[in-house]
Amino acid sequence: MNSWNLILKRANNKDFKPFIKFNKSSEEWEKLLPKEVFDVTRLGLTESAYSSKMCNLFTPGYYICSNCESLLFTSAKKFQSNTGWPSFSTPFKEESLNFFNDNSLGLERIEVRCATCDAHLGHVFNDGPAPSNLRFCINALALKKIEEIYETILGGGCFWCTEAIFRNVKGVLDVESGYSGGLLENPDYKSVSLEQTNHAEVIKITFNPQIISFSEIINLHLATHDPTTLNSQGNDTGKRYRSIIFYKTPAEKIVIQEEIIKKEKELGKKIVTEVVELKRFYKAEDYHQDYYYKNSSLPYCRVVIAPKLKKLQKFYKKFTK
Repeated sequence: MNSWNLILKRANNKDFKPFIKFNKSSEEWEKLLPKEVFDVTRLGLTESAYSSKMCNLFTPGYYICSNCESLLFTSAKKFQSNTGWPSFSTPFKEESLNFFNDNSLGLERIEVRCATCDAHLGHVFNDGPAPSNLRFCINALALKKIEEIYETILGGGCFWCTEAIFRNVKGVLDVESGYSGGLLENPDYKSVSLEQTNHAEVIKITFNPQIISFSEIINLHLATHDPTTLNSQGNDTGKRYRSIIFYKTPAEKIVIQEEIIKKEKELGKKIVTEVVELKRFYKAEDYHQDYYYKNSSLPYCRVVIAPKLKKLQKFYKKFTK
């Protein structure tokens, strides 16, 4: 959990360079966003206090970035601060936000930005409710509220690849690399790589079902890796790289099987993708998260991942951000 001291440490780190995963020019953002949203999120202005009904909105739901639609906050952590801006005690997860010193207006404050697209969101203060004692004071124009989210877990080769692909898909709010499908509790990368766990490298996708459906997620997954090769994707070989999709309910299992049948007819080949009931997902080590965006100049990223992203943009443009 974020603490005030940790936030100060991150804000004061002069060597920190944000890894912007959804990068556009100012001109592109200006074309995409309504003027008032652009002024707040890209120019760093502040909306007037009490200018939005969102301040008094406490119905269940989730708050996403109005620019890139990354998941930032939940209604469970929203509280009435009587300051005139929506306030939250903690973010959806620590990695969702970046922090920077802000000495504008003759004040010393900590600015909060979206870690995915670098949008200005607001500021954070250390006068919030326990246990975090934090108040994330966020411009309503920087947020959109959605009623529900959905999660699915799947794998198809190296999770550096699958994570990078789905981060670029419309309606996807968050992607997390991890391990699943094996027996060992709390596996690490070394044990999984040595094929000692039977876990596969997988990703957990959080998405907005109003934008993209579960069946469309499955269809995209089957289209963006080779589901006909057993325990391998290109030069990546081993059971940890197997094609696999997890289900939580019988209804999900049916949807997955239907999409596989459609894909087999399209390809004219047998699909070897495993369809397995989800037992548990284990988050991978921090250095695996957002790997492509942190290491895009490395040979594997340039030779293997970048072409997959170009293919996504070329053949599945309607699904890309």
